[in-house]
Amino acid sequence: MNDFYKKYNFLEKELQGEIILKGVRKSFEPGEMLIREGQFIASFPLVLKGLIRVSRTNEEGNELLLYYLKEDEVCAMSLTCCMARQISNINALAEKETEVIQLPVELLDEWISKYPGWKQFVMQTFQNRFKELINTIDAIAFMKLDERLIKYFADRYKNSGTTTFSGTHQDLALQLNTSREVVSRLLKKLENDGKIELSRNFINFSRLL
Repeated sequence: MNDFYKKYNFLEKELQGEIILKGVRKSFEPGEMLIREGQFIASFPLVLKGLIRVSRTNEEGNELLLYYLKEDEVCAMSLTCCMARQISNINALAEKETEVIQLPVELLDEWISKYPGWKQFVMQTFQNRFKELINTIDAIAFMKLDERLIKYFADRYKNSGTTTFSGTHQDLALQLNTSREVVSRLLKKLENDGKIELSRNFINFSRLL
């Protein structure tokens, strides 16, 4: 865990030791769920490596992407549920191979009071996620769907470094909260314009970047 101490040297040494001692290291495969809506949260993840998609779903199963969690980040929404002792109101799914440290919820308040470094880290997390949620709301309210689709690919590249999407048009439609037919039509137009390459359950969007 020497890399951990180097990476989190902005946290107090005593706190680093507590995280190592009391946290549980877990690995998740792509597509594996870390947190489900309606689930009671007993621990929250600190991402060591990988990428986590945080979203909400409606009764019809449509998904609204809220934000991505990258290396060295914690989930603001799960922290909020932990603080209020509420059930989860989000889903968190591993986009690629992901490793986290699961931290017990009962330590959250104690660490905020005890360690200024942890308090600053949590407050910065809330600030970053708030900005991303504002961007999500702006995209839904003010952008056309074709613009949102391109933004989705750009955000995916920004957060994961990948220039491809593996999945069906229906998967993409659920994440954009629209219909498969609309997504397929927009993708076909982008392909005809030479901006993406389509194959079965695979999209290469490198030309958009």
